[in-house]
Amino acid sequence: MFRSALFTFALCAAWGCSPGGGGDVLPPDYDTGPSVDGSTAMDAEAADSAIRPPTIDVAPLDRPQRDVQPNADAFWADNPPPRYCGPDGAMGPSPTPPGGTPECPDDLTREGCPCTTIGEERPCWPGLRVNRNRGVCHDGVSRCEMYDELGGRWSACEGYVLPRPGAGLGPDSCQCFSQGRWELTNLSPCFITYAGNQVYAVSTYLDAMGRAQCPTDPGQTPPPRPQPGTNFTTNFLTVDCSGQFQLCYTIRAGDPMRPATTDCVVSQSCTQGWYMTPGVRQAMPPLPSWSSSDTACSSRFVMQGGYGEMTVRGLSTECQNIDNGSGQPYTFLRVPYCPVRCSMMPTLPECAMCRNGGSGSF
Repeated sequence: MFRSALFTFALCAAWGCSPGGGGDVLPPDYDTGPSVDGSTAMDAEAADSAIRPPTIDVAPLDRPQRDVQPNADAFWADNPPPRYCGPDGAMGPSPTPPGGTPECPDDLTREGCPCTTIGEERPCWPGLRVNRNRGVCHDGVSRCEMYDELGGRWSACEGYVLPRPGAGLGPDSCQCFSQGRWELTNLSPCFITYAGNQVYAVSTYLDAMGRAQCPTDPGQTPPPRPQPGTNFTTNFLTVDCSGQFQLCYTIRAGDPMRPATTDCVVSQSCTQGWYMTPGVRQAMPPLPSWSSSDTACSSRFVMQGGYGEMTVRGLSTECQNIDNGSGQPYTFLRVPYCPVRCSMMPTLPECAMCRNGGSGSF
């Protein structure tokens, strides 16, 4: 028979201490904005002929205007309108294609495209649409400037931030699922020792007061049974893109500051669903309860501590594969667990920042 239900594990509440957390990122120190046509200098006669006489509406120009015509070929080659992947797996054109023309789409406010209201300012984006306003990336501002007597042209885009060169994952990459928040109401495992001093792990559940509890009847023989009719935890997702995502929480024994592929798995619980609206907090299906028979890993976790690993794999509505670049789940956050002694002696100084649940930004 089992000897005792030991404890629910506490974890680090200061999510900022977990590796992989976000931070302030400075804009790139290089200019990746649209380039100007590098034509050769005009001779004096050509320059004189290009100077327009003043009219009643337009001030005289003292030098030729530079050619800032948009390049339609570059648009189609480098920034096509995104495709759409729906919840049923179907793929097709975007349901909301940009208006305007291919060389002057309404959504990008491209330099050199016509504008009508001199002095008007609009958000602009010189990068790929799939990176826009994700992670560290954000729009710049373009201004409608007088071009000739017929109207204005949009100025160069200023103040934008593009993806960091070489960044494949995380906020610097500005890919789908590069910034957001996954909230898990409960993160605590329960460890039970049976006869023979064999340690087993089982999921806790939340009681009516929202407190993590071990199963009331784990069984007389291992492995222990989860609390009947309960889930491990509810959860909520807020992320920068929509799509079909599988989210997993994996508890491992090991050092959260130096995670290794050899760190054993105490447990894993996953949820899967369609996330509808970018930037909107949405409840996802609950993570189911679990039980582990790996006594060696459970004992290692009890003695040395460990961490919880948050991973995702899926497909965005813009048909981007969400993974680590090799088809495997992408680990976007790790949650370090406090020492086991914090469950029995919570007044220890190192246990001041421990709790049973929470959320973290990535």
